[in-house]
Amino acid sequence: MAGWARAVRGLLLDVSGVLYDSGADGGVPIAGSAEAVRRWTSRGKLATQQTWRISVPGLMIVQLGSDSRAKWSWIKASGLKLRLCTNETQATRENFVRKLQGMGFDVSVSEVTAPAPAACHILKERGLRPHLLVHDDLVPEFAEIDKTNPNCVVLGDAAENFTYANLNEAFRVLIGMEKPVLISLGRGRYYKETDGLKLDVGAYMKALEYACDVQAEVVGKPSKRFFESALAEMGVPAEQAIMIGDDIVNDVGGAQQCGMRALQVRTGKYRPSDENHPDVKPDAYVNNLAEAVDIILQQM
Repeated sequence: MAGWARAVRGLLLDVSGVLYDSGADGGVPIAGSAEAVRRWTSRGKLATQQTWRISVPGLMIVQLGSDSRAKWSWIKASGLKLRLCTNETQATRENFVRKLQGMGFDVSVSEVTAPAPAACHILKERGLRPHLLVHDDLVPEFAEIDKTNPNCVVLGDAAENFTYANLNEAFRVLIGMEKPVLISLGRGRYYKETDGLKLDVGAYMKALEYACDVQAEVVGKPSKRFFESALAEMGVPAEQAIMIGDDIVNDVGGAQQCGMRALQVRTGKYRPSDENHPDVKPDAYVNNLAEAVDIILQQM
């Protein structure tokens, strides 16, 4: 039996590369991912059961039938929790969740931990007024933040807004400060869309760090504070939670540093070379989210 799947009370999921592959057309769900979420949020043992075999030698998995109308009922009865833990910064949480719902994922805004709301809390707490270099669709998240006379820069996945002019403007704001403050909504190197790999916010963060001789404050994965916030929102201790992601460093490594177990899926940005990473070793590899959920539910 899979030892990593025992004594689980909470499941944290990365989104892009685990639930779906993003793209200019909105993206496409990864095979089996929507059904996996439904099984996790279904009535569980009250559902219809059927068995099928997966690639783990000698292990027969029970695939639980689903009833998406019974959202969260079995989780709440059993104490299991589910949370989406994402570095998504190309949309507000509301629009992001609306897109997921359109793909068949039974989730709500209250079940999402994302960098922008966390950054807003920090800005208010410290009296910071940001110059924003973010995606146009993320700007509404900062509607209640004072942005006059900026005393920091907030950097997100700005996509087409990552022009020379915009990066240079952010550079000038930072270099003009006595003590530059750069807040980055994640530090990913790249991510996968339907038409291939794309540079992520971390590449631009490093450029500004180098030019301004400053170290960015990362809000989002793999920040320990970000993972701890997601765990607190679930009400689950780290040792009873599992993180599932496609990023070997930011998902798997970040979660393990917080004391969680972590799995890497062979979907999204996963590359075979990840399995030879010199520093990060997942508790297990799974072919996709559906396989992981089946193993966890079979252990219960």
